[in-house]
Amino acid sequence: MENVEEVLATSNETLDPNLHKKHISMIERLSNRHQTRLDNSLARQSESDSSSTTSTTTSTASFLSRFSDSKRSIDSQLAQSRLTDPAQLRSHLDSISASISDLEKLVAESSYFLPSYEVRSSLKTISDLKQTLENLNSELIPKKKFSFKNKASKQDRDRSVSDSKQTAPENADSFSVPLEKLSFQVRDSPGLRNKNGETLVKNFKGSEVGEFTVSDLDSCEVRLIGSVRALFVHRLKNCRVYAGPVTGSILIEGAEDCVFVMASHQIRIHNAKGTDFYLRVRSRPIIEDSTGVRFAPYCLSYEGIEEDLRGASLDEETGNWGNVDDFKWLRAVQSPNWAVLPENERVGMVKISNSGDGIEGN
Repeated sequence: MENVEEVLATSNETLDPNLHKKHISMIERLSNRHQTRLDNSLARQSESDSSSTTSTTTSTASFLSRFSDSKRSIDSQLAQSRLTDPAQLRSHLDSISASISDLEKLVAESSYFLPSYEVRSSLKTISDLKQTLENLNSELIPKKKFSFKNKASKQDRDRSVSDSKQTAPENADSFSVPLEKLSFQVRDSPGLRNKNGETLVKNFKGSEVGEFTVSDLDSCEVRLIGSVRALFVHRLKNCRVYAGPVTGSILIEGAEDCVFVMASHQIRIHNAKGTDFYLRVRSRPIIEDSTGVRFAPYCLSYEGIEEDLRGASLDEETGNWGNVDDFKWLRAVQSPNWAVLPENERVGMVKISNSGDGIEGN
């Protein structure tokens, strides 16, 4: 439009007056038509932005309603604990623990669209509920009293040792984190459990596994190919875990001298020591009660991983792997408990397969 006007302006002296008026009229019509199109485009963009904002607001409101209802139910259960039949008390408290875990999972799965202050507030509420439950456990479940017994015979002692070897879990004493301190409930879901020094492979492609648990492993390599909705990790020592995309959340409780390569919408890490995390996440990773943990970008490859990442909406790198929230460090300065893994210390692209052979690395 401006070029046409400039041409006409420079040739005003040579144009017939009537012809000049026609040109001016034409320019005005074209200008009005262009402005109308521009206004319509802006209106459509405004409607789109408004629709997106409304959708996010609606999702947040729905989450807050569900969270509030669940919290009221848990509060009611906690209040009833002192009135519960002692014979049913343990089952009652276990039920409350499961409800708190479900509430925590709801926050994890909703965190990618929630404002950060809502995530923090919700997790603080969950932490308070856990503390209340722990206090009730200490108050209402009596500890076994110490008592002297007659000295056992050698035959009884030998039988006792034999029985304990048969019933004790393989890695019960290999972790520095006391089991009673673990806050997440180990789910009764499909999983890999109680292994030592093995390569463990699970392919989820074509399966309908929603939740998967990896627990009580020592010196193992774990390969999870394909996608699941939620992944729970408990008590791993000196392990390497390579996992395809998780469409919801990952909860890690108790990891020492491990390496995790994972992609998910949200990840929460509790009681980790000397462990490296190679992540791709939609929200900021959360650590608690952890020291010496380091973070780097996701670096896993297997046949079909690009399709799996797209299906989980994790095909784009967000950079959140380096934006870690330490919920036990409230100062404005950088938390000393985590760091970015230096590039010269990172592993290259890790390629895994279904076979029991070793991984490939660049």
